[in-house]
Amino acid sequence: MKKLGLTGSIATGKSTILKIFSELGYAIFSADDEVHQIYKRKVPLQIKSFYPPAFKKDQVDRNILAKYLLENPKKLTDLEALVHPLVNQRYEDFIRTSKNQNQQLIIADIPLLFESKYDYGFDAIAVSFCSPQIQKKRALSRQGMTEKKLQVILDRQIDQENKKQRADYLIDTNGSIQKTREQVKNIITKILPTSIN
Repeated sequence: MKKLGLTGSIATGKSTILKIFSELGYAIFSADDEVHQIYKRKVPLQIKSFYPPAFKKDQVDRNILAKYLLENPKKLTDLEALVHPLVNQRYEDFIRTSKNQNQQLIIADIPLLFESKYDYGFDAIAVSFCSPQIQKKRALSRQGMTEKKLQVILDRQIDQENKKQRADYLIDTNGSIQKTREQVKNIITKILPTSIN
């Protein structure tokens, strides 16, 4: 089973790319989705103690938490230190399940792949990218996103050019979804030469 890591800066098309891989029949994992699931369920005590006002009835009030983190951006590192091990455990569970299902290729979207320095054991890494102008437009169209919040996020991420230099495969999302799909298919062909798409 081949393991492909997918990463890239905020609003560079990772979710769209992951969806394309899924539509083509491959098993996918999204770190962001796993964080959302962790927050929706009964929150572990160590996370609840991070900022108690954001937790009500054992669940996270994401608006309160986001506001707190925006005012205290350095605290984000502390929160990630609590959340990342839980996400990593879910990734390991995903790998075991995928092996049991005899998956040929799995794709894991890890936004902070390079920043976290965690070894996911990927065979290759794909990086999504787009122009700064398109990136900013996409990001600011998201619900709850502001220029200040976007800047806090960007300040914590390795810049796009640096990520591109570390990639085995690049996916340019400046164009249409169809063009992105063609790039995804080309990557699959290179990883799995015998695949039929």
